[in-house]
Amino acid sequence: MAIVAQEEGSRLPSDAHASLTVLATQLQAVQTMIGSLEKRIVAQHRSNEASKRLETIPGIGVIGATTIAAVVPDPRVFRSGRDFAAWIGIVPRQDSTGGKQKLGPISKQGDQYLRRILIVGAHAVLRRARQQPEKYPWLTGLLARRPFKVVAVALANKMARVAWALLAKGGTYRAPQLVAV
Repeated sequence: MAIVAQEEGSRLPSDAHASLTVLATQLQAVQTMIGSLEKRIVAQHRSNEASKRLETIPGIGVIGATTIAAVVPDPRVFRSGRDFAAWIGIVPRQDSTGGKQKLGPISKQGDQYLRRILIVGAHAVLRRARQQPEKYPWLTGLLARRPFKVVAVALANKMARVAWALLAKGGTYRAPQLVAV
């Protein structure tokens, strides 16, 4: 990004020009820092086998895979994928009375950054599902019955459970087979 240059006859006061020059320099420095951090994240991702496997899950990119691999070094700490998703705070809160269980909104008690990454990834998958509904029949059916954000949280929950399974049991993600009708 080029630093703002003062032109002759400009209507911009000199103090405003000086302030904009400082802001442009700061923006350039921040962009340089972001670029170097992204390079470090990509290098970390390429050197981590678990991170590479997690990236195969639709909706989980390099940053999400690297984050999950870094935050969860031992997935066997969790008994199941549901426990892992609950640790992130992306499962419905359970209220029970008289032997009846009622599922409420997500608890949001857990790793906020990881939850946000999963939900943003779910939004990306849902946008793709709207463009190609034949490839995502489960999501298309769910979108027909529920609001977009509710479906995004449900998909993020599913992504978290799949991520736990890949970390705990190994292997890579295999997309479900589409049933020909």
